[in-house]
Amino acid sequence: MSDLKLRPEISFAQTFLCSAFAACFAELCTIPLDTAKVRLQLQKKTASGDGVSVSKYRGLMGTVVTIAREEGLWALWNGVIAGLHRQCIYGGLRIGLYDPVKTFLVGSDFVGDIPLYQKIFAALLTGAIAIVVANPTDLVKVRLQAEGKLPSGVPRRYYGALDAYCTIVRQEGLGALWTGLGPNIARNAIVNAAELASYDQVKETILKIPGFTDNIFTHILAGLGAGLFAVCIGSPIDVVKSRMMGDSAYKNTVDCFIKTLKYEGFLAFYKGFLPNFSRLGSWNVIMFLTLEQAKKVFIREVYFD
Repeated sequence: MSDLKLRPEISFAQTFLCSAFAACFAELCTIPLDTAKVRLQLQKKTASGDGVSVSKYRGLMGTVVTIAREEGLWALWNGVIAGLHRQCIYGGLRIGLYDPVKTFLVGSDFVGDIPLYQKIFAALLTGAIAIVVANPTDLVKVRLQAEGKLPSGVPRRYYGALDAYCTIVRQEGLGALWTGLGPNIARNAIVNAAELASYDQVKETILKIPGFTDNIFTHILAGLGAGLFAVCIGSPIDVVKSRMMGDSAYKNTVDCFIKTLKYEGFLAFYKGFLPNFSRLGSWNVIMFLTLEQAKKVFIREVYFD
């Protein structure tokens, strides 16, 4: 027995459950910031009476306050049901598949630290696979969050997540649920790689520093690092994705990108950057903290040679 080592082990089904629970909890806590981010990304400047261009929403807290004042506090949780649907599927799959895909890429007999490029490739694959399945939930979430930007007096298009699914299929066809799939695959594959691979790498690096252990403080630092990487890399794609899903005025991804760049400039792709980082930073911290604790319920140690 003295020549054997201990290795933590957890099944895919257990990892999926832990990941879905952690992602849903993080979504529930941070969706007001996500709603503010979507509104900032979708807004376009309008001319005031004296011809000066003005924006309805200004900054993270300004947007949150404006939405709460004009539409009620619960409007900040618009799309939360679809958001939870999304996280159950997308969150569970992208995180649940990450370790098995890493193991497949390096081989089950691999010993030592997995190279960063393998972690990135594994996260790209799992992010793309997961969002192909979960795209309808993402579409409905964005549509519901965007509802508040409709002019006063105009009736709402949807009255909840289930009604949105049915209305979209009835009016636009089943394929419409996968509107924006191209930028969504690109965005989620890249953001997933930024989040999972960076969390994995940052945590691994921190644990090599004397005095640091696998505890809550380490998880917070790694989660913040993952959120920062994800926002810096994924913001332009996220803006295009939100506009494609929330506004039917664009023909395709390229058309959306060109029109945004032409009429609003490059910085338009980083609209909502601070609320996006506030949201993704806090989302990653809450999600990874919850995930690490939830996995302890199922994880067991087995002996191997």
